[in-house]
Amino acid sequence: MSGVGDTGDIGDIGDMDDMGDMGDCDGAPERREEPEPYGPGGADGSGVPGGPGGPDGPGGPGSGGGRPRIPLPRVSLEDGGLPLPSPAAPLALAHPVLKSLLGAWALAACSPEEAAAVDRHLDDCAACTEEGRRLRQAVELLQPPDTLDPNPALRTRVLDGCLERRPPRIPVPEWTMPYDAETARLDALLQDFGDAEWHAPVRLRWFADDGTAGRRTTVAGVIAHLLAVDGLVALALGLADPLGDLAARTPAPAGRTEAYWRGSHLPPTRAVRAPWREQSHALIRTTAFTGGGEPGRDAGAGRMPVAYGDFELPLRDAMLDRAFECWVHAEDIAEAVNYPYDPPAARHLNRMIDLAARMLPAVLAERRRSGKAAPGAQRHLVAAGAPGRSLRLEIEGSGGGQWYIPLDSPAAVGSAEHEVAYVALDDVEFCRLAAGRVPPEEAAAGQSGDREAIRDVLFAAASLSRM
Repeated sequence: MSGVGDTGDIGDIGDMDDMGDMGDCDGAPERREEPEPYGPGGADGSGVPGGPGGPDGPGGPGSGGGRPRIPLPRVSLEDGGLPLPSPAAPLALAHPVLKSLLGAWALAACSPEEAAAVDRHLDDCAACTEEGRRLRQAVELLQPPDTLDPNPALRTRVLDGCLERRPPRIPVPEWTMPYDAETARLDALLQDFGDAEWHAPVRLRWFADDGTAGRRTTVAGVIAHLLAVDGLVALALGLADPLGDLAARTPAPAGRTEAYWRGSHLPPTRAVRAPWREQSHALIRTTAFTGGGEPGRDAGAGRMPVAYGDFELPLRDAMLDRAFECWVHAEDIAEAVNYPYDPPAARHLNRMIDLAARMLPAVLAERRRSGKAAPGAQRHLVAAGAPGRSLRLEIEGSGGGQWYIPLDSPAAVGSAEHEVAYVALDDVEFCRLAAGRVPPEEAAAGQSGDREAIRDVLFAAASLSRM
């Protein structure tokens, strides 16, 4: 097949004598060798008849009639020497036509060519420029630009929905869920605060000596207060104390808060948010790992004592107490920055009210011992666990219910048969009374029965508050 490559003498193909022995049918057909991808001469065709560097290729001796065996890559328009297409000429329109397009231009309804022509015209025509400006202003009034910021109410609805529906990633005991929810809500409120909000003045209020007491601080100071008092639960669980080496004059919440404030070289700032968040997450994780949510282990984990200085609370009640205070102080912060803040979920609010109702008999007895509550003409002691005189406390609202408060002894049992007084309060109103935000004399309460017993219970509810 060595003679086939001479494609220049196409007329000699009829000379069969020059074709070798291809017509010999007695022997096996001659084996044809597969051509290399670019021919025997390499990728550039050099050395191949008809290749670019071969004798018959372009530029070679036989370039007049030869062509490459493999086509060369197609060249781009820029490399071929051909002229590029010229850009379209600007649209030339008369002044009346351009003026008639101003309305469509203001509405962004022109074609790109028309819009470019109007823009060029406005550079030279003051009258059309003024009319175009007025038309653009009119369009903005007809359709105000939409803001990219989401509606503030949307965030609240989404957060409320998440708190109501999402299962916690770590199963936590039922009595820890209110604290989990309230710390999450407060953290969401703090998320977008700037320096001005963090230093907004806040007045802490509580009920003391049958009157209102208070202390001025800032939003950052309130978070420092929550951090210091939540540390009581952290200590009971074996976690680190946020006070560190600071010595508190008393182990009570007020003493710990004052120690934290005094130990800060500067007034608390937004930096206090991080340790407060870390501690709240640690408390939730640790209570989850106590096994309090598992059947048969709830009682032991929830009864672990948490010392508050002059009294103790079981862990399950201490977590409810911390959830209650977190909500109350979150309302203080929201009020300071003029931001709306809703009460807790109904089931969490009910548990907080139940804790306050269960604490009322002990507070009432302490007020009697200190002479702040009248002993009562009809007061009589009963055996522990026996029914005694009772006040029926009815809390209205989605988080409400009904409780019988024993009046004569914390160890007595309230009962309907021994009811001597009745008080009705709204659920949020009762919580604000217990937080010291509403004076007992001003509590909007429905009342009937023993007036002295009613007064003692209302003042005892206000005495639940503290710094």
